[in-house]
Amino acid sequence: MVSRRLSRLEGHRRKFLAVIDDTPECQRAVHYAGMRAKNSNGGVVLLYVIANADFQQWLGVEEIMRAEAREEAEAVLAKAAQALREAIGIEPETVIREGVASEQINGLIEEDRDIAILVLAAGSAKEGPGPLVSSLASRAQAFPIPVTVIPDQLTDEELDAMS
Repeated sequence: MVSRRLSRLEGHRRKFLAVIDDTPECQRAVHYAGMRAKNSNGGVVLLYVIANADFQQWLGVEEIMRAEAREEAEAVLAKAAQALREAIGIEPETVIREGVASEQINGLIEEDRDIAILVLAAGSAKEGPGPLVSSLASRAQAFPIPVTVIPDQLTDEELDAMS
């Protein structure tokens, strides 16, 4: 069970959570989340999750790999945040977590009770729509708030019209 959302109470505002990764479709989710936030006087949280499985090495090597992964996460988040600022004029919050993506998403939603909507983007690759969208579709991992899934083929103009 998820904690009660506070986004409609005085002093709070509804936040849209977009998960950032290196897939091209994640830009769709960021754009849509930004437009929804702008049109509803809300906020945007950009989350980047570093997979723990990447760090099963000797301690010294593990620390170097972890630092490199963190630097990459910061660079990818900075690029997404800058694109949001330039295109929509919104200053997003950025969060970096380490672990299993679905667990980290649920943890952040539980901690930040202003997050009211999770925005994901479906990919159009032959492998499927992406791991988060696939887990949602299979009901293996339900998210505790409403989820908006953005089709990959929509243009910015089409997304703007829907938000």
